[in-house]
Amino acid sequence: MGATAVKNPNEAIGRAPEQLTLEERVALAGKFVAFEIYTPDTLPLRRIEAIGDSAEECIRQLTSRGLDPLDFEFVRLPAPF
Repeated sequence: MGATAVKNPNEAIGRAPEQLTLEERVALAGKFVAFEIYTPDTLPLRRIEAIGDSAEECIRQLTSRGLDPLDFEFVRLPAPF
């Protein structure tokens, strides 16, 4: 799945950043990703729920899937080294 996710970043959705291959991390470095925010009522797994060049793009992806963007944090995925 590694090479596929590099060609299509959406292949990384649903996976933890730690599960990405080195090749995927390098290709996705600098992209914005959305993670569900922890609250006492939820214990979300730290999985990528959206990937984009901006937080706005991630918000559009989440909204199109029927998810509330207010339940997510948006961070830039750092380079692996």
